[in-house]
Amino acid sequence: MTSRERLDATLNHRQPDRVVVDLGATGQTGMSASTLYRFRKALGLEEKPVEISEMFQLLGRIEKDVMDWAGSDVVGLNMPSNMFGVPDGPLKPFRMPDGTPTLISEGNEYDVNPDGSMFLYPQGNRNATPSGHMPAGGYFFDNILSRVEDFDEDNLIPAEDYANDFSVISDETAAYLEKKSKFLFEETDYGIIGNLGGFGLGDSAIVAGPHLLEPKGIRRFDDWLAAHILYPEYIRTVYEMQTEVMLKNLEIYRQAVGNRIQVVWLSGTDFGTQNSEFFSVDIFRDLYKPYYKKINDWVHQNTSWKTYYHCCGSIVNYLDEFVEMGVDVLNPVQVSARGMDANMLKDKYGDKLVFWGGGVDTQKTLPFGTPEEVRRQVRERLEIFSKNGGYVFSPIHNVVAKTPVENIIAMYETVREFNGR
Repeated sequence: MTSRERLDATLNHRQPDRVVVDLGATGQTGMSASTLYRFRKALGLEEKPVEISEMFQLLGRIEKDVMDWAGSDVVGLNMPSNMFGVPDGPLKPFRMPDGTPTLISEGNEYDVNPDGSMFLYPQGNRNATPSGHMPAGGYFFDNILSRVEDFDEDNLIPAEDYANDFSVISDETAAYLEKKSKFLFEETDYGIIGNLGGFGLGDSAIVAGPHLLEPKGIRRFDDWLAAHILYPEYIRTVYEMQTEVMLKNLEIYRQAVGNRIQVVWLSGTDFGTQNSEFFSVDIFRDLYKPYYKKINDWVHQNTSWKTYYHCCGSIVNYLDEFVEMGVDVLNPVQVSARGMDANMLKDKYGDKLVFWGGGVDTQKTLPFGTPEEVRRQVRERLEIFSKNGGYVFSPIHNVVAKTPVENIIAMYETVREFNGR
């Protein structure tokens, strides 16, 4: 099988010739640029600055030489701008606090403070208040929430507060997506995931408005969660606005990329903590499920794509809802969270959901375990999830900074051995 055929079989719950592998096709299956630089060096590959593929998390772009070594089968069709509202463009040097040389789009504007911390500006606009902060010695940016004024609970105006959050894909962006998707489809045999995004309802990273010059309204995540009880109509109005724009974008996206992609990345909202969901199933059914179902139904009725949802944490009590609302692919499969047992997930949902992730714990085992502990866990997860197809191997979320290179090598060597490569 080619990589594309292998992914197609997997997405349709057929057993492929070997387990599909994803390294770097999405913003949750990648690797910190700092770690990627050391990984390339350990593999004896060309030493050069790492291009940043995702500015928020400072992920490195996975190039073909690394993909080939890891046996990766999937590439991402990305939108031509980052989460801070900066369009892709010519590159300029950017040195991470640990000294890692990288390249970022020249539209990104940032300050290095006397203490070594950094501020990043929304849309690269220095007339605005910075929206991103990285502490001294850090490896990724966080949202700056203090730039948002307190909201007036007696005068809630969600339609005005979120008027600039959601935008329709421009003709220029549609033309880029058409051209790029044709290149990936015609010039490679990789499986292709369309990283459309835009439908992360209540995504903590997006609610804060890192791409906005002047975010307004309810933006702090604790306030946002409380609003589900205190001001549900505020939440509902925002999601109705987001859904309306998403339906327009899906039609534009379909016209631009056609069936050159196999799966579409729609939402990155995390609904789980380490121990439980953020809120009750009843709240999810009321404020989330109808909108997600509407979007998933559109995808299934108008395209051949599968729907891909990223959702961290313990979400075992939401999984039946996910299935009913039309989720096809679940990532990152955080089996380290309470109730997310790998065997249970495969036995109960293996014929309903494609599991994309779960290959090794990126909180403990991969960064802090021994190579043999990594090998043992990877083998165990492969044996569980690969039965009867429906599985794409990747770690549980991105490979973070300071992860030992020998553990990363052990992970991919184990996958290659399992796949008979």
